[in-house]
Amino acid sequence: MLAKAMAPDRFFAWCAGLPQGCVVAMETCGGAHHVARRLRLLGLDARLIAGHLVTPYRMAGKSGKNDANDAAAICEAAGRPHMRFVPVKTAEQQGQLAVHRLREGFKEERTALINRIRGLLAEFGLVFAQGPDALRLVLASVIEDAGNEIPGVARLALQRAHLHWIDIDLQIAWCDERIATHVRADARATKAAALLGIGPTTASALVASVGEFGQFTNARQFGAWLGLVPSQNSTGGKARLGGITKVTVRPTHIELP
Repeated sequence: MLAKAMAPDRFFAWCAGLPQGCVVAMETCGGAHHVARRLRLLGLDARLIAGHLVTPYRMAGKSGKNDANDAAAICEAAGRPHMRFVPVKTAEQQGQLAVHRLREGFKEERTALINRIRGLLAEFGLVFAQGPDALRLVLASVIEDAGNEIPGVARLALQRAHLHWIDIDLQIAWCDERIATHVRADARATKAAALLGIGPTTASALVASVGEFGQFTNARQFGAWLGLVPSQNSTGGKARLGGITKVTVRPTHIELP
């Protein structure tokens, strides 16, 4: 048994000496799909395990989390006959998901910016209807209106915030264009976007996240992967089912459990 920390380049060089088809198990984390792809190019059987499926196999429990114990838990989990592994994403999948991650980040940034602008305006007694559209319609005129008590430096600050808002809208529009291009180019995304309640953004995120839909035996299994199942707290032959929480497709976190 070898327990030794290695730099990435040294690790790949060491893996090159492993026999073909050797199983290399890893916990999902940032860069895990990249490492798995490189290991598969070396002829190794790289497998990814979701973190919540590794934790029960850590002998020291939650209080004994360290790299050595985590590695031992991953080895133990990978040897279970019914362990479910995360499919390794292609570089193309991750490239498309990068657009979705940027878009989500821009949306959060825009919401924070709008709230910041509202807070600044409220300091000078200027309160407007809720919703970004209502504020967008009046913001430019408010900044130019010399009749309110906003001082010059605050007007300059609000003007810069307004320009930043416009720039974020342009960035989101660019992301939407790339997503629309992906939907038109991918037959699966095109079919998904045609479903009731599924637009191009969700269709693109699903196709990029799942990759190969053949990994699901049936539609029920796919629904369970999405989280469309009730929570359970059953024991002693008594089944207790909870409610189904609202499901949000977040391409940053979608992984096969």
